[in-house]
Amino acid sequence: MKLAIVCDDLVQYGGAEKVFEAVAETFPEAPVYTAVASKEWLKRLKGRKVTTSFFQKFPFSVKLNRYYAPFFLHSLAFESFDFSDFDVVLSLSSRYAHHIVTKPQTKHICYMHSPGRMFWEPFDYFEKENYGILKPIKKLAPWFLKYPLSYLRVLDYNKAQKVDKFYANSEITKARIKKYYKKDSEIIHPFANLDLFLNLEPKEGDYYLVLTRLSPWKRVDIAVQACSSLNLPLKIIGEGPDRKRLESMAAGASCEFLGYIDDEEKAKVIAGCKAIIITQKEDFGIVPLEAMACGKPVIAYGAGGSTETVLDGLTGRFFGEQTSESLEKVLKIFNERNYDSDKCKKRAREFNKERFQESLKNIIMYT
Repeated sequence: MKLAIVCDDLVQYGGAEKVFEAVAETFPEAPVYTAVASKEWLKRLKGRKVTTSFFQKFPFSVKLNRYYAPFFLHSLAFESFDFSDFDVVLSLSSRYAHHIVTKPQTKHICYMHSPGRMFWEPFDYFEKENYGILKPIKKLAPWFLKYPLSYLRVLDYNKAQKVDKFYANSEITKARIKKYYKKDSEIIHPFANLDLFLNLEPKEGDYYLVLTRLSPWKRVDIAVQACSSLNLPLKIIGEGPDRKRLESMAAGASCEFLGYIDDEEKAKVIAGCKAIIITQKEDFGIVPLEAMACGKPVIAYGAGGSTETVLDGLTGRFFGEQTSESLEKVLKIFNERNYDSDKCKKRAREFNKERFQESLKNIIMYT
């Protein structure tokens, strides 16, 4: 069976790219198709056939990739690929990868991270994004792009109807696929690379921990405000455009910003905390798995992907509203000793890479 792998782009390194790497590792002979790839990614994939689109030749196509995204150029880029020689195409999509065109004899399977929020949830999307020098006008973007986005919604819906089978990374994504595309899907949860974390022996912590990109929509301010109010020590791992604001907010509090640190150091910091605090609503989220793999409980906002990984009362606790007051209520009664580190580790092991890869193999094998 001849297989091709398609992904939106390869210009950064985050959760979607980790999933792509696992897929590429599972099917080492499969060529890769993507709209645009950075030099770093092309070097990383050296020895593998990687096909990029005409978009690769655009001025500053890597650096300005997301600025081009609200327009239909990306869709045309994926339509330009020829998959006539393949039996199955596996697309990994959060925007346009599922816009490929396949002939009737070629099966198209899509692993959906999320339907494109840019055109399905524009006000939410543009509020969450940081657009540098364009930041002052970002609130106007959904209005300015009203008609192009309307066209893209129709285009995206029509392209989704051509997909033979959808798989979602979480219940939230499954619901979005049903709502926006009127298509059913099955869930295959992503994974976390847990070996480094599982081998660490947890110790009783003396601080709480936040581990995330420091963007406004991540709502790290909730953790800063709650811990400052209760005079609880907090460490924050991560970089991002919201760091200066958060540092100003935390002035005078026992809050330490660690910036970006490597995985080995990150694991040690997690193993030494009381609990990890998750303040954002994620489609899935890897950080809770890393915390539990270290034997640590999770205090999470009770919405989104965290509810699919954290077991309330067993491997962590949820706070009901996305406010510092709601988080404070949990922190006041939280006791790390009430959570069994072995049960946390056991839960994390359920989301290993081998399970994810085996699921992929079964999908392709029985297609």
